[in-house]
Amino acid sequence: MFKNYIKIAFRNIVKNKVHTFINVAGLSVGMAVAMLIGLWIWDELSFDKYHKTYDRVGQIMVTQTANGETGTFGSTVVPLSAELRTKYAGDFKFTSLFWQGTHILAIGDKKITQPGAWAEPDLPEILSLKMLKGSYTGFRDPSSFIISQSVATALFGNADPINKMVKVDNKTNLRVTGVYQDLPHNTSFYETRFMLPFFNKDNWWGTQISAWDNHGCRIYALLTDHADFDKVSARIRNITKPRFKINEETIQVHPMSKWHLYSDFKNGRSVGGRIEMVWLFGIIGVFVLLLACINFMNLSTAQSEKRAKEVGIRKAIGSMRMQLINQFLSESLVFAVLALIVTLCIVLIALPYFNQIADKQIAVPFGNIWFWLMALGFTTFTGIIAGSYPAFYLSSFEPVKVLKGTFRVGRFASMPRKVLVVVQFTVSIILIIGTIIVFRQIQFAKNRPIGYSRAGLLTIEMNTPEIYGHYEAMRNDLIKTGAVEDMAEANSSTNQIWSNNSGFDWEGKTAGYDPTFGTIGVTYDFGRTVGWKVVQGRDFSRNFPTDTDAFIMNESAVKLTGIKNPVGKVLRWNGKSHTVTGVVKDMIMESPYEKPVATIFMMEPGWVNFITIRVKSTTPMQEALKKIEPVFKKYNPGSPFNFKFNDDEYARKFSDEQRVGSLASIFAGLAIFISCLGLFGLASFVAEQRVKEIGVRKVLGASVANLWRLLSTEFVVLVVISLFIAIPLAYYFMQHWLQGYQYRTSISWWIFAFAGTGAITITLITVSFQAIKAALANPVKSLRSE
Repeated sequence: MFKNYIKIAFRNIVKNKVHTFINVAGLSVGMAVAMLIGLWIWDELSFDKYHKTYDRVGQIMVTQTANGETGTFGSTVVPLSAELRTKYAGDFKFTSLFWQGTHILAIGDKKITQPGAWAEPDLPEILSLKMLKGSYTGFRDPSSFIISQSVATALFGNADPINKMVKVDNKTNLRVTGVYQDLPHNTSFYETRFMLPFFNKDNWWGTQISAWDNHGCRIYALLTDHADFDKVSARIRNITKPRFKINEETIQVHPMSKWHLYSDFKNGRSVGGRIEMVWLFGIIGVFVLLLACINFMNLSTAQSEKRAKEVGIRKAIGSMRMQLINQFLSESLVFAVLALIVTLCIVLIALPYFNQIADKQIAVPFGNIWFWLMALGFTTFTGIIAGSYPAFYLSSFEPVKVLKGTFRVGRFASMPRKVLVVVQFTVSIILIIGTIIVFRQIQFAKNRPIGYSRAGLLTIEMNTPEIYGHYEAMRNDLIKTGAVEDMAEANSSTNQIWSNNSGFDWEGKTAGYDPTFGTIGVTYDFGRTVGWKVVQGRDFSRNFPTDTDAFIMNESAVKLTGIKNPVGKVLRWNGKSHTVTGVVKDMIMESPYEKPVATIFMMEPGWVNFITIRVKSTTPMQEALKKIEPVFKKYNPGSPFNFKFNDDEYARKFSDEQRVGSLASIFAGLAIFISCLGLFGLASFVAEQRVKEIGVRKVLGASVANLWRLLSTEFVVLVVISLFIAIPLAYYFMQHWLQGYQYRTSISWWIFAFAGTGAITITLITVSFQAIKAALANPVKSLRSE
């Protein structure tokens, strides 16, 4: 019996080629979108599961209230690690301090720059690293370090790296005692290509063993067997409370299982994060697949009259309704299997591009039996969903009416198809509106005034000892090249604030009020180099020797202090008095979606880690780099010339939103494509069903324009109904999404007008081909049988 069902299915496929193409194309595109999103979701849900200790690893998170706002972050103090190990040994099996950075590894003349971390000896075991050579114990020697397989290959080729000496940052000689397997892309430690001993003399953070007021390191911990994260967090919550007088803090252990998907905190509690994106794309995938299934349902039921006699005859010779249902479901499954073959081809072609947009390294796991079981199950489910309505609808025809020729589908028979078309375009329009608003929010933030000039700025990290102590000479040599306008040094790049401090006093300050400021140490020429805008007072100047103890505040810092005329006022900090010489416009150095950080700039030449260079606008960048590199080689021969463009680093701040927008635009386009395929098929069917009516109208004098309007109006009305449903839904969801940003765009009326006009235009273009074709047909041929 099943064999006959398959034969009939293939006969119908061959007989109705256009119908087959539309169904297979629609289903395959919908399934491809669903499969890509499914692979992406699987990658997200499996994040960090590479580590065998996944269920027991946590990060120490700190919650503080500063400047009236409560925030939770992962930067904590060095002595806390040892205190947790000793005082709470029953809860913590291991703890490890961690400080990530970029370092230069050298063997002789071979030098490579790689991201790595200073860490305590237990981190490899906390992360259950897979050691290919050596063991965890080798890392306990403070003169040793462990490297990943890719770093071992880059440095030593095929030679055995164990016990070989490597110079780090041209100052620290360490022996390789272990090689671990490269960590996969979907782990939090993917960028950790090697681990250095935390308490090495050349790691500044290792000297902060008693500094309870200097937050900057992370702490990772492995809890003991059967330890409960919530109970452990409750026990250690106030462990640092005795150390703080004003801005008290609480700490907790955030499980590794929540790092990636639940990284957002509110009032010290995890409230979500990327899990919202997982739900968003999951819902999009379901709806895009639903659109494809709707196409199948619509076209199958639209051809009901063609299949009516077949159903009538089969019922008359004894077929049971369930047999007919099985037949139609079998046909649907055949379409689904054909679509699966096309789907796999589409996924293989699209996956590299998808990975690039999504910043993933996803591969189709053809060798995994679970993938095939899920793919076949997914295909069967799609086939059943797509074929369920046609199967039950077609099998319900009464054989007597069909065979007498009195069967009519009825005036309301097309109502389910119209409802499904409305659903299709409602989903598509919501996706279009959502995509526009996402990109509008990105552009709104990109156009935000940032308080300085990014164009032509280069940032170079100072990661070797030779680069220090040559500021004036290096600056003069760079300016002499003719390509450089100015140069400065600071302890933060222009796209980050690495230091925050409290403890500032000033005249009129309220008792008990201790706000936190971003603190940036700079050299004299920082303001001229970055092009900040002085709104009160003056910039730092070599003409004023007292500027070595001067402060420059940004506008947000002035508001935070409440000082009305800050220029000339004195702020006391760390036992010293500092005169405010100027006020600058707020510089957006952190998130472009958040309010500016209250920041104080100070003259601290000994507290710098970054060089910022402004290239002259009249000099081509490639030419400028050729002139700049020899100067750096002169003063820093032990380091490769590694630099970053300020524009590129600033653009990375938009990467998550850009990713969401790009993927949403692709999915919206595919949703429209699938919907238009369905419309094209339905328009073709309607034109075929009304061919005699069209012929009569043409004979009676109807013009092509009149007939085009007659056939197009029905579909335009359906799209207009979709607009009335989609617009309020899109407004509600996108307004909620925008609330997550302090600096956000507004939702303008033209977005909905544009989406509506676009949807109607696309509908008219899709339908017009069939409508005009039917209107131009010769009425003699359509009426000949009469």
